[in-house]
Amino acid sequence: MGLIEANNDREICDLIRRASEGDQVALDQLFSQHHDRLQRMIRLRLDRRIQGRLDSADILQEAYIDVFRNLPRYVESPSTPFFIWLRNIVGLKLAEVHRRHLGTDKRDANRDVSIYRGALPTVNSESLAAQLLGQLTSPSHVAIKTEMRLRLQEVLDCMDDIDREVIALRHFEQLDSQEVADVLEMSKSGASSRYVRAMERLKEELSQFPEFRDLA
Repeated sequence: MGLIEANNDREICDLIRRASEGDQVALDQLFSQHHDRLQRMIRLRLDRRIQGRLDSADILQEAYIDVFRNLPRYVESPSTPFFIWLRNIVGLKLAEVHRRHLGTDKRDANRDVSIYRGALPTVNSESLAAQLLGQLTSPSHVAIKTEMRLRLQEVLDCMDDIDREVIALRHFEQLDSQEVADVLEMSKSGASSRYVRAMERLKEELSQFPEFRDLA
C-alpha cells in the first residue's frame, strides 16, 4: 500500500484494506478510532446558524457513505495519510451540508471556503472566538463573555487567514505538526513555526485585557 503502510501501523493498514473490500465492520472500527477528532473538526466548523438543526453525528453519518464509496479509490492511489484523507471527505460533506441548508447566502456570509484543499469550510472568527472563550468558566468571566467575544472576534479578524486556521488545527482539532503541514500543504517545520507565531501574536494582542489571561 505504499503511503498507507508508511503512515499507519499494521493493524490500521489491515482495517483500511478490509474496509476498501467492503467490510463494514472494519470501516466502523476506523471511524471509531477517529471519531473524536472528526467530531471536533465538525463542531468547530459547523455554521452556527444550523447547529440547532444538525450536529456532528448527523454529518458523520452522511460522510460514512462517501468514505465507504471512495475508499477503494484511495487505496489504489493514496496521495495523503489516511486520517487527512478521511478528514477531507468529512469536511467536503460538511461543506455540502452548508450549501444544502444555507444556499447562496452561505457563500456571501462568512468567507467560509477554504483556500486549502479547495472546498472545506474554514474556521471563522466567530466560531474560533467561541471555542477560545469556552475555556473560561468562572462566574465573573461568564458575565462579560459577550463583550469579550466581540473583542476577540475583532482581533481574530485582523489575523491572517492561515494564522487563524493553524490555531484551529493545532489548538482545537489537536492535529500534530505533520498533520497540520499535510492539511496546509507546507513543511512540518513551517507549520510548527506558523503556529508558534500565530499564538504569540494572539496572546500579545490580548495581553492588555486581564480577562483573557486564562487563554494563555
